[in-house]
Order: sequence, then structure tokens, then C-alpha cells
Amino acid sequence: MPVFGLILTGWVAGRYRLLGGDVTGALNGFVVYLALPAVLFQAMTHIRPADLANGGLLAAYGLAILLPFALSIVVSRRLGTSLGDSAIQGMSATFSNVGYMGIPLCRMAFGEDSLIPGVITMVITACPHFALALVLLELDGPGRRGVGRLTRRVGGALIRNPLLISPVAGLGVALLGIDPPVFVDRFLLLLGGAATPCALVATGLMLAETTERFQFALVGRLVVLKLLIQPAIAWVIAFHVVSMPPSWAETAVLMSALPTGAGAFILAKLYGREVGSTSGAVFLSTLLSFATLSALLAVLTKAT
Repeated sequence: MPVFGLILTGWVAGRYRLLGGDVTGALNGFVVYLALPAVLFQAMTHIRPADLANGGLLAAYGLAILLPFALSIVVSRRLGTSLGDSAIQGMSATFSNVGYMGIPLCRMAFGEDSLIPGVITMVITACPHFALALVLLELDGPGRRGVGRLTRRVGGALIRNPLLISPVAGLGVALLGIDPPVFVDRFLLLLGGAATPCALVATGLMLAETTERFQFALVGRLVVLKLLIQPAIAWVIAFHVVSMPPSWAETAVLMSALPTGAGAFILAKLYGREVGSTSGAVFLSTLLSFATLSALLAVLTKAT
């Protein structure tokens, strides 16, 4: 309720323009470039090298992305959809809202033990997942761009992403054995403390601005993949195939069960493809996730 209460607060503020016309972009910028990077950097400075070697988390979360992504691509291609549009649909069906909703939910539900696996799943989402969609989009572009240009474009998009730069920098600090000064830790703690409320309010603001029309059948298919199929795959792998700490398994499942993240919509707008279906997937999956995430959290907390 607190999480969705903050999203509702943002929606009301956006719907009735209580905060002015440019607040969504400004608040998103604060979250993406300042608050969330502070959380990610600080979390990774305390990581142990052994944590990175946990193949179970990579298998559970990675396959939960890859399998429904591939299924979505196959179905859309059979229906005559272009490769680029199919890639955007695949993103809508698998790109979790890990930053704006995932980290806050994990910390509230499972405590600080979930922060490290949560950051790792965010890095997977921000890097290989995003890169896969970019590659498919570029391959479907005019003239099928060469390997060199494709590599530069995809690599440039990744290295400019603050949600990838900050955890990698924090990991470097951890591997070098550097202990950040106390004032740095407290600075990051204060700045990162704003990430949760601001990210959730920003989600509500973005939902209030969703005006694109969409095909309900298509969006319904993407939302079923996102909210049901993806977390089901993660559940089976995390709890019945691989071995990892309970909080890590719970985090992998919860992160897979999140609604579609705004990153998919941003990519759709950037390339001018499937904008309506992507905005519809973001809106509908976020709305329905109030029920699906509540049920999932009830099951997970009962099981532990």
C-alpha cells in the first residue's frame, strides 16, 4: 500500500498539474542521475566478490528475461511484425521497472539483504537486456548498419547510462578494497534516501501523461508475459533448480514480477516504434501489478 500510495500520489499530482508542467522531466532526471546512482554506488561498495559468482541469480533472472523475450519475438514475427517492432514488444513483455519500483519494494519487503541481488538484477536489466533490444532495432534499421557502427551505437548508449556507471564504479571501489570516508557514506545515504519516494511519485507522473492509444489484444498478451509468465519462470528456477540464499531467490522472483519499466517506452519513443503498445503495457501492467505483486508478496512472506 505505501508503494502504490506514492504512485497514486504522483498520478494525482500529474493528472491535476499540481506541481507544474515540467516536473516529470525534472524529477526523472533527479532520480536517474542523482538519487538512484547514489543507492547503487553505495550498495556495490559493500559487495563481496563471492556475491558476483552466484550463478543461481544470473540463471533465474536471466532466463526469466530471455525465454519470454524469445517467445514474444517468435509470436510477433509469426504475425508479420517487423524485427524492430518485435524487439520493442519483447522489451515491453520483459523489461522490469527495477529502478523505480524494484529497489524500493525489495528493501521494504525483504530488508537490506535484498539490496545487493537487487542491484545485480538492475545491472542485468540496464546492460545485456537493453543491449539485446538495441541490437535488434539497429539490425532492422535502414541499410542494416555495419558491425562497427552497431557496436559504437550500442556501446555508447550503455556507457552513458548512469544506472550502469554507478554500480560499476561502486564495484571497482569494492574490488580495490577502498573504504569510503564516513562523510561520503552519509552523503550517499542522504541522497539515496530520496530515491524511493521520488522514483515512485515519478512513476505516477508518467502514468498520468500516458495518452497513446493501443490495441488491447496486443497489450494484453505482453502484460500476461510480463506479470505471469516471467515471474513463473524465475520462481521455478530460483526455488527448484538452483541454490541461493532465500532473500536472493525472493528478489529474483520479485524483480521478474514487476510491471514494464519506462525504459521500454523511452526506447520506443526514440525509434518511433510501437509507442502505443509500449505505453499501454507500462500503464496496464503497473495498474494490474497492484494485485499480482500483493499476491506474490503474500506468498513469499508466508513461505519464509
